[in-house]
Amino acid sequence: MINKVWNLWKEWATDVWQNAKFRKRLVIGVVVFVVLQVYFVRELIAAELLFGLVFAILFVLGVLFYIIGAIGERGLDWAEAGLRFSSDAARRGYAFIEDLSKKPIRHPHSESAP
Repeated sequence: MINKVWNLWKEWATDVWQNAKFRKRLVIGVVVFVVLQVYFVRELIAAELLFGLVFAILFVLGVLFYIIGAIGERGLDWAEAGLRFSSDAARRGYAFIEDLSKKPIRHPHSESAP
């Protein structure tokens, strides 16, 4: 039974393969299939490259924002240290001027020049 079915399939396949129109259509179909597959693969590669480019741009922007934030925090630390220094200097300067203002300009036992 299986041999009979196999022989029928074999006979049908040889008849079909000997038909020139069928071979021509089969070749055209295979070529169209291969071309569409190549096109589809190229489109997938292009889409992957575009998504990769977008993610790379987002990554670079994220790194830049992080660096700018870190620099801003460091700048605030430096500004705080600078303000502490300048406030201490201003306090010392004010104390020095206050001490100078309490002292008389002339010494108590000095005389004017003739």
